[in-house]
Amino acid sequence: MSVRTWLAKRLRPKPLGERGEDAAAKFLKHLGYRILARRLDSRLGELDIVAVDGRTIVFVEVKTRRSSDAGHPAEAVDENKQRRLTQAALGYLKAQGLLKYSARFDVVAIIWPTDARRPTIEHYINAFDAAGTGQFFR
Repeated sequence: MSVRTWLAKRLRPKPLGERGEDAAAKFLKHLGYRILARRLDSRLGELDIVAVDGRTIVFVEVKTRRSSDAGHPAEAVDENKQRRLTQAALGYLKAQGLLKYSARFDVVAIIWPTDARRPTIEHYINAFDAAGTGQFFR
């Protein structure tokens, strides 16, 4: 790989979603959350951030938009998305042997206009209950 190619890859701007997830992780760390994993992709679905808040495992869905013109970012976490997140979270808990711990779902909604250096971040704690039947969440 040439130096030019390497530099181009390193200096390319990150996609908005990736920048939003980075900002959300930094925000959560500032609140005292311990980040366990980011951008987990499995056959059951994708988890943006898995964190620990006290003794609770938190699955954080991050939604980033340039504006709220098409609706608030948190509105994108509809019933179907909640069901997919529940399946992915349950798969994670099973795989890691963590079913005995309490868990919850948070949503971090970010609005990051093109000309803004910093985003507006809203954190919805316990944003929704596990969707589906037979789940192990408390």
